[in-house]
Amino acid sequence: MTRARTSQRLLVMFGPVLAVGVAVAVLAAFAGTLGWYRTEMLTIAAIVTGAVLTFASILLYRQAADQRMTRRALQQTEGRVGGIIESAMDAIITVDHAQRIVLFNDAAERVFRWPRNAIIGQPLDVLIPKRFHTVHRQHVEQFGKTGVTSRRMGAKTVLTGVRANDEEFPVEASISHFGEGSEKLYTVILRDITERLQAEASLARGEARLRGILDSAMDAIITVDQEQRIVLFNAAAEQVFGCPRDEAMGAPLSWFIPERYRTSHGEHIRRFGAANTSSRRMGEQRIVTGLRRNGEEFPIDASISQITENGQKFYTVILRDVTRRVQADEALQRSKDELRQFTAAADLLREQEKRRIARELHDELAQALTGLKMDVAWIKEKLPSPPPTIADKLKSMEELLDSTVAATRRISSDLRPMMLDDLGLVPAAEWLVQNFTERTGIQCQLKISDPDIDLQDPFATTLYRAIQESLTNIAKHAQATDVEVTIARGADGIAVSVRDNGRGFSLDQPRKSDSFGLIGLRERVHLLGGTVDIESAPGQGARVTVRIPADGGNA
Repeated sequence: MTRARTSQRLLVMFGPVLAVGVAVAVLAAFAGTLGWYRTEMLTIAAIVTGAVLTFASILLYRQAADQRMTRRALQQTEGRVGGIIESAMDAIITVDHAQRIVLFNDAAERVFRWPRNAIIGQPLDVLIPKRFHTVHRQHVEQFGKTGVTSRRMGAKTVLTGVRANDEEFPVEASISHFGEGSEKLYTVILRDITERLQAEASLARGEARLRGILDSAMDAIITVDQEQRIVLFNAAAEQVFGCPRDEAMGAPLSWFIPERYRTSHGEHIRRFGAANTSSRRMGEQRIVTGLRRNGEEFPIDASISQITENGQKFYTVILRDVTRRVQADEALQRSKDELRQFTAAADLLREQEKRRIARELHDELAQALTGLKMDVAWIKEKLPSPPPTIADKLKSMEELLDSTVAATRRISSDLRPMMLDDLGLVPAAEWLVQNFTERTGIQCQLKISDPDIDLQDPFATTLYRAIQESLTNIAKHAQATDVEVTIARGADGIAVSVRDNGRGFSLDQPRKSDSFGLIGLRERVHLLGGTVDIESAPGQGARVTVRIPADGGNA
């Protein structure tokens, strides 16, 4: 196109000059014939002819220069196109109308493992499995007839190629054609997708394994997107909520939440997402409530986790239907409550029985023993000079009566001191501390914040038994030299504390099989709504603190 346009411009510029030259030459010829000014005309003709030849030379030179420039431009273009083709990551193959290979780039050499000099001129069939030869040739011929310049090859996305070593592999390919003279050339651009298909297959297997794991899980697993629409719903979730997976997918999570909880649940999810915590238990309480598709509510134990994928958050809830567990817990709690009520009734009966026995020991047995002692004294008085054997016997009887009376009083006091019922907690505690010191020789101090504390039963009895049990344990096990008992009234009730400086013990050590004192004490206090705290460590003594609410009050 450039050479033609240049020739046209030169003809426009120099066409008139050439015409004048031709005219002068013709005139010179006639002049020679007529003898007119022959010499001058020949000179003019020579000059004009020289000019014409000069211009013709210039024209030919410009045409040759244009041709060289065109060839260099073509070579540069071909070089650039060749560089692009050779640097392409995809294999590029061009065949002629007979489907023989005329172009085979570097990527094609790597993909098919054929050297270029061995494949150029070969039919394209050598790169295609034999079973596809006929179909592929018909496909290319049909493509050439359609008039479409380019399209994807094959009816399927993935085709099959064959390497020089007869190894087949999957490819994606597109085909284009263009005319060169009377022939058509077909160019195929293809890519080896072996690794991609392997990765996709591996991903599919991984997804299948994950789906199998999720569907075999005993717990329901539900994943929702930022709009809280369900994107994963496993088999256990289908069973728990009574909803098919196809129906649940894309549905709002609110389907499975009782209406009264939906607003608070949405706020809970919002706070959880803003906190960027990876996972945590759902709800402020351990058990939350779910809703089956049939409208039945049921208790669930659930945890929630979150991940961010491509800027979007997904929330996964793992939950378990704990209906049976809750029912079992409720039954166990009822059993515990009944047992506590039974224990309270048994303690009340036991204290009443102890009070009755102590009263009978004090009022009947002690009085009978006192009467016997008085009878022995009367006999001694009536026998001023009894025989030695009788005197010794009377003396032995008096000593036995004295010890029996003392034992009766001790047993009665241990069962239930009369002063606890007659005088109240503070005098009973004073007597208990004094008796402890006398029996064990361990120094024991009693500190009372309010001497006027006067509690009704069962509060007074419970605190008294707490002091009694603590002092008994100290006498048996503590090896203490100093004990302090404190009774104090606070804003929230009455507190009794017993501290010793003995050898102490580890709170983690197992309880002895025959030791139920502290267990019984805890049950007593718990029945009154109180608490028992034990502080101890090896070598650091121990402290037992019992607190009961102010309901005990003053009498």
